[in-house]
Amino acid sequence: METVIDVSGVDKMFKRKVHALRGVDLQVGAGEVFGLLGPNGAGKSTLVKVLLTVIKPTKCDGTLLGHRIGNKSALREVGYLPEHHNFPKYLTSRQVLRYFGAMCGVERKERNRRAEELLEVVNMSNWATHKLGTYSKGMRQRIGIAQALMNNPKLVILDEPTDGVDPIGRRDIREILTRLKDEGRTVFLNSHLLSELEMVCDRVAIMVHGLMRQQGTIEELTKGQSGFVLKSHTPIEQVMIDSVTQAMKGVECSWETGSNTIRLSTSNTDSVQPAIDTLRSKGVVLDSFGFQRPSLEELFIQAVNEDEGGATPGATKSGKRGQA
Repeated sequence: METVIDVSGVDKMFKRKVHALRGVDLQVGAGEVFGLLGPNGAGKSTLVKVLLTVIKPTKCDGTLLGHRIGNKSALREVGYLPEHHNFPKYLTSRQVLRYFGAMCGVERKERNRRAEELLEVVNMSNWATHKLGTYSKGMRQRIGIAQALMNNPKLVILDEPTDGVDPIGRRDIREILTRLKDEGRTVFLNSHLLSELEMVCDRVAIMVHGLMRQQGTIEELTKGQSGFVLKSHTPIEQVMIDSVTQAMKGVECSWETGSNTIRLSTSNTDSVQPAIDTLRSKGVVLDSFGFQRPSLEELFIQAVNEDEGGATPGATKSGKRGQA
């Protein structure tokens, strides 16, 4: 996998009192939408600021866009929306975009063109001449995303881009993120809205107490916790479970005594058919049958509830360093 962000052992201690980052490893692939999530105080924003050299790390080894962290030519290829941005309220959105384009070194003709283009992308063209002081929070977030794209970046880092945005606005922002991915850009999202991340991200990472608890796709992180669930109208007997287990040939079957629910640790629909056939041959009438996996919210809660020393700093779910 070609990596856009590849860092290891990122450590940050504030005034020798607050250990914000504790040996974080992170790999973000080119062209993917990557989500970083964690509770307040987990170190998410600190990590982002280290990558952008806003904060000096205690220790950090790795690269950003193929260059060592802090390389100015690499930073020119990055677009950034901070969590608590505060654009001047007396400026119009068009003026804000042109201003940030000038700060990024974009030539006047090009930045004027891109400002109009990006206002269209974030569906704010009709508000181009209105001052930001008249905007809602969601509208300001749209302009924030637009300014992060003014320098035509390869990597877009968005810190809480849907914060304070209504459901329709969040849907529109998801469409923008999909468009950025289709254009070949890498999008790095820092968010606490788990449902949003689950819908748009190719991979996610979960941070807790300055540690990287898990990294990977939802499928990778839920491996061993997902499977088909079969529910019958009446409780299932032990003899039926014995027959199902024998028919499944290696697929783990879980069931509680007297329960009417059987869980099968497989994602292969064909491999579940013997269990269905066996139950029907025993006279069992199935009420429902479907695939279930833990949601991102459930994975998140599981990670947060772990003991602080329960994961190796920088380790993934499998315990291997630097792999996702």
